[in-house]
Amino acid sequence: MSLVDFASHIRTIPDFPKPGILFRDINPMLRSPEAVAEVIRQLSLVCEQTRPDLIVGIESRGFIVGAPLAHQCGLGFVPVRKPGKLPGEVVGIDYSLEYGSDRLEIQADALAAQPRVLVVDDLLATGGTAAATAQLVTLAGGRLVGFTFVIELKGLGGRTVLPQDQPVESLLAYD
Repeated sequence: MSLVDFASHIRTIPDFPKPGILFRDINPMLRSPEAVAEVIRQLSLVCEQTRPDLIVGIESRGFIVGAPLAHQCGLGFVPVRKPGKLPGEVVGIDYSLEYGSDRLEIQADALAAQPRVLVVDDLLATGGTAAATAQLVTLAGGRLVGFTFVIELKGLGGRTVLPQDQPVESLLAYD
């Protein structure tokens, strides 16, 4: 049971970043220490169920929840970033978006010990970035144990593009 009403801490901004989009803004939630603490508490329950060795956060808002979650659970944190943002040797994957393509990278040695990995992000929408991250985790040597998100936009069907054998948890869902 949630001790905080998450929906009251999420602002809906119409027509951002383009007309017809209802943007779910987590910034009001981030300004509330109680809301952030409750998000991390609930996400830590997912960690108890999936028992990861590492948290992988997707750039950039996945860092905001992923790093404190890793700290809370006594786990390491690994960032997945856009091209050119990580030093040293990287492993990368190109993926398609509804409006073009993009690329994600991870440091080549970050998952060398084949750790169990939980992928964390603030939002699950169409699922393309999370699905690409899952492929990247496997390519880099990690063993995926699931996904967790603060918000899920169910109407966009993101779960359907994620590996069907992996658990997907979200704290707040919008249709």
